Amino acid sequence: MSKPASDIFQFENEIEWEDQKNGIQRQIFGYDDKIMLVKARFEKGAIGAMHKHPHSQVTYVRGGAFEMTIGDETRIIKDGDGYYVPPNVMHGVVCLEPGMLVDAFAPMREDFI
Repeated sequence: MSKPASDIFQFENEIEWEDQKNGIQRQIFGYDDKIMLVKARFEKGAIGAMHKHPHSQVTYVRGGAFEMTIGDETRIIKDGDGYYVPPNVMHGVVCLEPGMLVDAFAPMREDFI
């Protein structure tokens, strides 16, 4: 059985937004078993609840402002900023101004497929 992988090219207007409820939507972009790119669109006040997972995560803020907590540290992040979450570290976010987070996960988030 082959491992899952995305199409070679992804076009924003051809990928459906998945409603994650409570003001968050998600688009899944390129992935294979080693890496995955995901966009998450947040409305003001939306909360990405505190959670952890075994994946490394790197995120770029593409618009908006967020209160981001990673482990015991909380910072305000805005358009153009980014962050890294090591595997199995608790993290979560509160959206202060509508915006988008662009996440890269390694390995891929099989639970998103």
